[in-house]
Amino acid sequence: MGLTEIFSRKSARLEKSIGGLMETVDQSLLVFKEGVKNYLYGDEESFAENLGKMASLETEASSRIKEIENILYSRGYLIRSRGDIMRLLERFDHIFIIISTDLIQFEIESPKIPQELKREFVKLSELAAMAAESTIPGTNAYFTSPKNVAETTAQVYFYEKEAVKLSQSIKRTVFHDMDNLKLSEKFHLRYFALHIEDLSKAAVKVAEQLSVMTIKRAL
Repeated sequence: MGLTEIFSRKSARLEKSIGGLMETVDQSLLVFKEGVKNYLYGDEESFAENLGKMASLETEASSRIKEIENILYSRGYLIRSRGDIMRLLERFDHIFIIISTDLIQFEIESPKIPQELKREFVKLSELAAMAAESTIPGTNAYFTSPKNVAETTAQVYFYEKEAVKLSQSIKRTVFHDMDNLKLSEKFHLRYFALHIEDLSKAAVKVAEQLSVMTIKRAL
């Protein structure tokens, strides 16, 4: 077997493994959105299922990341890009940590979300998840058609800005218009808005890494 054929096979394996990880990211974000909605509207049974599914997906993601690392470290494959791809994987791992932790914190702390803010919190979780979802086509494009990366990452920045604006609006409403809430309750609501917003910021970190990798690849 020639060197070219070996690298071709490894490239196919890498693309397949990256695609598998992106599928896990997509499924996890769907569970996250459903989990937030189920918590807010009191569907305890479905929320418990969301927590269990998220734990399973987090384990699956760790396995897929390890698989990709093994490919990268086999016989010096992609040695020039290895460090950048590893940093990309770290940023996706951070996304998994955020969405898993957020759902667990809802379960542990049981925040009381005022009825008039429930739709806003659902929308915030959707916008933050959409920012993260937009990293998926960009990541796949880097390994198949790098010229399309910039187009997909632009969506990440758009959804991140929308998530930040809505998060700020929620926090402003809580502190300026909800005099019936205790200060501790206001801080609690701010905490959850901020941590959902953090998902969109983690997505921007992925987009930034993809942009750096694409520029390097073009040199």
